[in-house]
Amino acid sequence: MTNQRDFVGYAGKPPDPRWPGDARLALNIVLNYEEGSEASYPDGDARSELGLTEVSSSGLPGRDMAAESMFEYGSRVGIWRILRLLRERRMPATVFACALALERNPAVAQAIREAGYDVCSHGWRWTPPQGRTREQEAHDIARAVASLEKSLGERPAGWYCRYAPTEHTRSLLAEHGGFLYDSDSYADELPYWVRMADGEHRLVIPYTQAHNDGKFVRSGIATAEDFFTFLRDSFDMLYEEGREQPRMMSVGLHMRLVGHPGRAAGLARFLDYVRQHEHVWICRRIDIARHWHRLHPPA
Repeated sequence: MTNQRDFVGYAGKPPDPRWPGDARLALNIVLNYEEGSEASYPDGDARSELGLTEVSSSGLPGRDMAAESMFEYGSRVGIWRILRLLRERRMPATVFACALALERNPAVAQAIREAGYDVCSHGWRWTPPQGRTREQEAHDIARAVASLEKSLGERPAGWYCRYAPTEHTRSLLAEHGGFLYDSDSYADELPYWVRMADGEHRLVIPYTQAHNDGKFVRSGIATAEDFFTFLRDSFDMLYEEGREQPRMMSVGLHMRLVGHPGRAAGLARFLDYVRQHEHVWICRRIDIARHWHRLHPPA
């Protein structure tokens, strides 16, 4: 049997990223903006989306308007609280944006532009690509790119599926063109190149389900202090390792989760903790992609 999965990676000897300013750690804050693009009855879906909400199962046989309102909270309230926390600390961020979500909230699109955040496409809608044909997935990619370009004035340079890609996703991104990277992997702590069937190389900037506020509803993190402590301990480990081997850290946020005050307090503590440290490159994902393309081309 053959298995094309890569279990070796850098084999314990990753490259020196040579981050700007001799930083020990590159830190990227990711805002997942999905509200308005999820499955819903008004959009003709047969169910209401419950993913990453305060309820895992409502038991309702039909439309769940309570769950819908939890998504609305993210776009009406949560996003503005998180934008304020970042603005007050003058910190950049990346937005994993679903195209339809930004279409439905032009004020958020404008705020993203004004803040100078980069956008990585999170799909046309917040729906998994599994079950779609190759042609349907290609159509969704093209539609998402066109929509985001219209909402933001520039096309996205990166791509990230809902949770996981298909076996076609990476080749479809190459065929569409214009993408510097994708983040459809959790396999490493540094960017890496993958070789495609056509012989070309594609840059992967891994994302995280670990340093992610989804743990508030999927596992044991319950309080702002829990969230802060976990992020702080992760940061400390990577920062210490960064003396000898510089690292990268992503932090994933969802507006309908961490946007609530009792959770946002933990994020604020973490951001303030980070600011106490030197040699940390707080950056956008596009900055990491450009840096890696320039200094670490595929070997």
